[in-house]
Parts: sequence; structure tokens; C-alpha cells
Amino acid sequence: MSNFMPSPTTYALCDANSFYASCEQVFRPDLRGKPVVVLSNNDGCVIAQNKEAKQKLALWMCRPWFEVEREARKHGVTAFSSNYALYADMSNRFIATLRQFSPVVEVYSIDESFLDLTGMQGDLFALGTSIKNTVQQWTGLGIGVGIGHSKTLAKLANHIAKRVEGFDGVCDLSSMPMKQQQQLLENLPVSCVWGVGSRLERKLNKLGVHNAWRLKQADPKRVRDEFGVILERTVRELNGEAWHSVGEDLPDAKQIISSRSFAKRLTDLQELSAAVSFHASNAALRMRAKGLYTSALYVSINNGLHDQAAFFHAGQFLALPSPTNCSIQLTQAALWVLRRIYRPGIYYLKAGVMLSELVSSAGQQQDLFGFSAPTPKSQRLMATLDSINQRYKRGTIKLAAEALGDDWGMRRAFLSPSYTTEWSGLPKAK
Repeated sequence: MSNFMPSPTTYALCDANSFYASCEQVFRPDLRGKPVVVLSNNDGCVIAQNKEAKQKLALWMCRPWFEVEREARKHGVTAFSSNYALYADMSNRFIATLRQFSPVVEVYSIDESFLDLTGMQGDLFALGTSIKNTVQQWTGLGIGVGIGHSKTLAKLANHIAKRVEGFDGVCDLSSMPMKQQQQLLENLPVSCVWGVGSRLERKLNKLGVHNAWRLKQADPKRVRDEFGVILERTVRELNGEAWHSVGEDLPDAKQIISSRSFAKRLTDLQELSAAVSFHASNAALRMRAKGLYTSALYVSINNGLHDQAAFFHAGQFLALPSPTNCSIQLTQAALWVLRRIYRPGIYYLKAGVMLSELVSSAGQQQDLFGFSAPTPKSQRLMATLDSINQRYKRGTIKLAAEALGDDWGMRRAFLSPSYTTEWSGLPKAK
């Protein structure tokens, strides 16, 4: 009989620190150690802060910028408009660096990824330190690395690495003595555990479960009877059982939405048509990237909730004869809907397009009357359009309907250069 025992699963969660703000600081070394915030679309609200800004503006997340700008300037805060092209490119560089350390990387979000370290020999803490230092050297981004025998433990270890003094950005729970684990987990509120929200935290607190260690010690079967199978799996993962593997196939998206507020209010149908055309093309681009087709779309327009006039919102679904991924067909359909919901004399502040009833190419049912998009000619056209826009810049080639007006775009008064995606944005060395 063989004495072979399989290696326990081991995962690492790598999470960039204050990602949006850090991306801005990489190319602005004069701002290192200084408070930085990033604003939402149209410079509306604070959506990201670095550590220094959090210390000064702890309660300002999601607050309107115009309300806090004067006070922020007094504290020396530098504000940036959202530079999505920069953040996406920096995220790709971050992920490419992580792939040097594991053949299996699951991108969890723009600034978080799980790595499968199962079977790797040697000191995993040293490996985590190497990952952290390499990402810092290659991309300029600071990260935290948490290592554990399950995704939940890796996530918890990442929290410890970034927030508990003495860990310096790396925590390995997989090799940590149980007594030390207990000391750490007893000092972490149960809400620090992945998947435990505020409502569940209140229920657990009523039962005396106030910290992560107490949840780890709970009886999984009793937890399942009281709270269901999801929390039972969380308890089991806290005890080293891996119920969620890295690299699991994600389900197909149910909807794809492209929507944005305008820099200023619009009344003209032509300007609205340009905005709706952009959103239809943008949603189609994202859908094609996932290999999907849509069977229905929804177009909406509205004014502002705080306008002096009564709130106006109009939207309408349109079922398509058959699934399509063609930007031209979807734009034509979206503009057809827009003309039916548009009302003159209203100051519109937002428009959006939602694609729904999504199916894969294998799940299509062709239309008898020839509406279907996947003809060789249209497929080549869409592939060429996507290729050029990916190589150069999104919007390099676009439908004529998108160029009907230019007053609907976002207001981004504090936009940084596209340091990594445009030649004109390259930093100049003195």
C-alpha cells in the first residue's frame, strides 16, 4: 500500500494597495507620502483614497467632491479624475507579473488575484516576499500577499498582512503555528472574514460569535442548520478545507451595461444620439470580448434627481429577431428606441444601454429573415474594428453616429496623462 499523501491546497491572494491612487503616484513621485484621492465620473464623488488621505479624510469616501474640495485643499490633498485607461493597463502589468510565480492565476478584480501555490516547495513566506518585491520593482505598485490553505484563509491572511503591525505586507497562515493563528484571529472582528457582511455579522454577534477565531471553532453542521450552506463552507474554509478552487470557470454574464452621466445637461436629440451610440458600441465591444451575443437591449435616458424640474426617466426594451454581436445592428436598434422615448424640452443628464438575454455563439438560433449578425463580412469588420482600437486607442475607429456631438462626454478636470497607453502621455525625463 502506498504511503503517498497529496499536498494540501495552498493559495495566495495578492491585492494592490489603494490601487487607483497608487497608479497615479507611480508616475508622480513628488506625491509619494502625500494624500491623494481619485474622483468618480464627472468628478462627482471621492471613490478612492491612499493611506495618507484616509488618515486625514477618513469619512469622505463617496462624498461629493464639491462639498469637501475646500477642506481637502487645506490638507494638501491632490485630486485626480478617473483615468480608466491607465488603471486597466497597470492592472494588466500587475497580473502579468504575478504569472511569473504560478501557472494558475485567477483574476478576482482589477486589483486582486488568487495564485495557486499547491505543491510548491520551500519557504512560502519568502515566496510571498519575493512576489511583493517583484511587483513593486516591475510596476511601482505596493501590494499585500496573504497565503493560506483555502481562498478564505488567503483572503484573511491578506487582511492581516496589510493591516496588522509587524507583517510588512506578507502573511503566511499555511505554516503559522495554531497558537499564533488564534491570537491573530481573536483580534479580528468576524466581519473581516470573506463573505460576512454587516447583516450576518449582527446575527453572529447575537450568538456570541464576535471574532474570526470563534467562527473558525463553530460546528459546521450547526452553522448550516442556522445560516445555510454558504456560511458552512466558510467555516470549513477557515479550517483549511478548500471549497473554492483557483481558476474556476465563471458563469457567463447575464447583462452588460454601459451608462454614464454627462458633463453638462443636454436637450438636443442629436447629442443624445451620439451618447447612446457610444454606449451601444461600448457594450457590444465588451460583449464580443466575452464571446457572447445579445437577444435584447434596453435604452434609458433621464434628467437629474435634483433638477428643479420634475424627475423624468424613460426606458424601453427591444427584443431582437435573433442574437447579434454587431455594433452596427445594435446601434441602429438603440437609436430606434431612443427616438421613441425622447421628449423635447427636457434637460437630460444621463443615458445608458443594457444588453440582455446573452447567449454564447453555440447557443444561437438563426433568424429566417437574415437579421443574424455572424456573416463572414460583419464578423471580419467587427474583428478589424476591435483589433485597431485595441492596438491604438479605444475610439480610434468608431461609428459615424458616435460623432454627431461631443458635449455629452465626461467632465474630467483633473485627468492625468495616459502614461502607458499613448505616446503623447509618456513621462519626460529631465
